[in-house]
Amino acid sequence: MTLRLVSSPSAVARQAGHELGGALLGELPDGAGPAWPVQRICAPLLGTRVPAMHETWLSDLPLQAGCSEGIAWCRTDGVLYGVLELDEADFPGTSGRSALQAASAEAYRRLFRLLDTQNMPHLWRVWNYLADINLETGGLERYRQFNIGRQDAFLECRRGATGNVPAACAIGLAGGPLSIAFMAGTTPAVPVENPRQVSAYNYPADYGPRSPTFSRAVLAYPAGQELLFVSGTASIVGHQTVHPGDVIAQCRESMANIAAVVAEANRCCRSPAFGLAALGYRVYVRHANDFARVRDTLQPLIGGAEVIYVQADICRDDLLLEIEAFASHALEN
Repeated sequence: MTLRLVSSPSAVARQAGHELGGALLGELPDGAGPAWPVQRICAPLLGTRVPAMHETWLSDLPLQAGCSEGIAWCRTDGVLYGVLELDEADFPGTSGRSALQAASAEAYRRLFRLLDTQNMPHLWRVWNYLADINLETGGLERYRQFNIGRQDAFLECRRGATGNVPAACAIGLAGGPLSIAFMAGTTPAVPVENPRQVSAYNYPADYGPRSPTFSRAVLAYPAGQELLFVSGTASIVGHQTVHPGDVIAQCRESMANIAAVVAEANRCCRSPAFGLAALGYRVYVRHANDFARVRDTLQPLIGGAEVIYVQADICRDDLLLEIEAFASHALEN
């Protein structure tokens, strides 16, 4: 099997291949979207004149699609991609639990039920988007509320909250529902951590009642292929934000972290080593007027790599950008 990620200003034509799923970033058009599961990320694109970008996962094998508890999903041999949106208004909060916490827990419970039903028990990568991620409500930042709900579901569904957890990002948008896309498989991914950072799931209580539940990266293995998913990565050393207020220094530190994660992945990968210039990147920039400085700082570090820049909020209010990455290699028989 070959699984590949294609980026285009327009939806991939049906004849281009088998569409497992994907994401639409930028200005969202009215009306029905593609027939396959698509995560709709309403956030301005930076550095381009096109209003939106489509990212589509293509498989060369037949697909099976369905909908379960609001999750649009599609699967092929050993791999499943799904998308779920939940409106927080449907989850009234209580004195001990916010609406976002309840929605996050329910979203992940549904996700895990689907994976169990489809015999795809291993969660590889998750993309989380929520409104007003840095806003404090009820005495707690919304990102921290999300972390409680997410971890509740991991534990309730008998998934560990440390160690073998998926790669992930959690990004803030100006509005909209809680949106979660995910990729899972029949085989476990290999988690990869960063020697420059404390593992996110071991963060001290300074960062909230529950730690974030994700690995810095994972190596996943659909048949005949090795996929590298690098989680959203920012200017954090140990567990502390470094270079507050300096977007150029934060960009360089973020790439130093990605370089360290990729080096760790290369220590255990089964294919030729991954290089920074061969990865595809999605870069989230908090302030649009920082875009040119981020681009000019990043380009010498990654060469001609493909990059999509998006204006969005980051999980800590002192972080000015976040970078995630992906690459794939074929495995020898």
